Amino acid sequence: MTHRITHDAIVVVPGIMGSELYDTTTGRVIWGIADPRWLTRAWLRPNGLAPLHLTDEERTGDHSRVEARRLLRTPVWSPFLRGIEPYTRLVNLAEHRAAHPDAVMTFPYDWRLPIAVNGRRLARQARDHLQNWLAHPAQGEARREALEDRPARLVFVAHSMGGLVTNAALTLGGDNDLAPDTRGILTLGTPFQGSVVAANILNALQGAPLPLPHARLAAAAATMPAVHELLPRFRCLEDGMDVHRLTAADVAALGGDKELFTQAQDFFTTLYAQSLPRQQPVVGVRQDTVQSLTLDQGVVRASEYCFVTGADGELSRDANGVPRRTQVWGDGTVHRGSAAVTTPTIPLAAQHGALAANKRAMPLVEDFLLDHDALIRGPEQGDDGLGLTVPDYVTPGAAWECVLTGTDEPADVECGITSLDGTWSGPDFSFDVTGDDRLSAHVTVPDAGLYRITARANYGPEVTQIVFAGGDTAEE
Repeated sequence: MTHRITHDAIVVVPGIMGSELYDTTTGRVIWGIADPRWLTRAWLRPNGLAPLHLTDEERTGDHSRVEARRLLRTPVWSPFLRGIEPYTRLVNLAEHRAAHPDAVMTFPYDWRLPIAVNGRRLARQARDHLQNWLAHPAQGEARREALEDRPARLVFVAHSMGGLVTNAALTLGGDNDLAPDTRGILTLGTPFQGSVVAANILNALQGAPLPLPHARLAAAAATMPAVHELLPRFRCLEDGMDVHRLTAADVAALGGDKELFTQAQDFFTTLYAQSLPRQQPVVGVRQDTVQSLTLDQGVVRASEYCFVTGADGELSRDANGVPRRTQVWGDGTVHRGSAAVTTPTIPLAAQHGALAANKRAMPLVEDFLLDHDALIRGPEQGDDGLGLTVPDYVTPGAAWECVLTGTDEPADVECGITSLDGTWSGPDFSFDVTGDDRLSAHVTVPDAGLYRITARANYGPEVTQIVFAGGDTAEE
């Protein structure tokens, strides 16, 4: 009979913006409140995000001001990254499949800080967690019933940037025995090679006019090491007939910090020189995802295609010497190639911020926790499913476009919108066919606040995304 619990110690590591942050000097939560009034103050007032800016003291190593107290428990929203779902479903599953709730540890962290800083913290806490679990009576009882007679080891389930923090903990965290004491890591949309979205975030102050939330985030992000560590490290910048990786000068030109970018490159050079533990990447697919960019007088123009390279890393070119382009999609934030540090990968049609809460992801997590061989073969759904593209910021009462890809049959899909506070629900969308495997609908919402769009078909997983409706305000 298959055992339905694991006697291992489980660690859940969230992604960027996935931890609630608390300012110890003011006694206030500065990130993680799903309240439209707080969202409006944070994103539209001049100093709304000021508490998230890294101070000079924090840049030089004093990290006592901000505490990460817990994982997200309610949805939040950010420009470019859009909706970020809470980790409640993931943690509940881990506790249900663990031999005892004490076997599950969550690791909230200050996601503004360098990955290396959080990696060292995770290494210390994971070691303490494993030692405490090994001494727990429930571990001994579960071990006697386990399929494999061995002491408990660590199992990490990491979303987004959490996968990078986990790898830093196991390779650079100062505990040489932590990796051997780890059974494996399941990553959900981890940007192993970065994301062009990070360039968009930093560029919002000097690009084309954008709503105030985008400029507010850009100003804060320019101070954050973590955002610079998420910049793409693959060939993505088109320059005439060539495509190259971002340089420190490029990052400065698009609005970033040259020093933070250089430090980030040095960190990844060191990280990837190590032998990483066993990984099982779950990658988001079918969603429109920026994968390359041009930089014209400081303005980023991102595109939803990348470039073909050979086994030697050189660009593949056509008969005229033009670099070959291809579209591989992704999860709306991280393109598929960046999220696939090892093979095989498991494709899942889902948006980035919802990967750790997706219903179809839960069986994958469960199989990994229970160490079932079925995970290695991948899920039956393959990479079929819908793609969902919506604006991240809209104005109440004004129409905006919702696009579904992966089908051109309106009768095959259901798509609707509800407010996150449950006070309003719109009618199902009426789609028009606008291209091959592409549907489009125009949508309005009545008031400011957070709204969830949900799309489903008779195949593939349900796809969701969060939209923030705010004032009709643009950066001057």
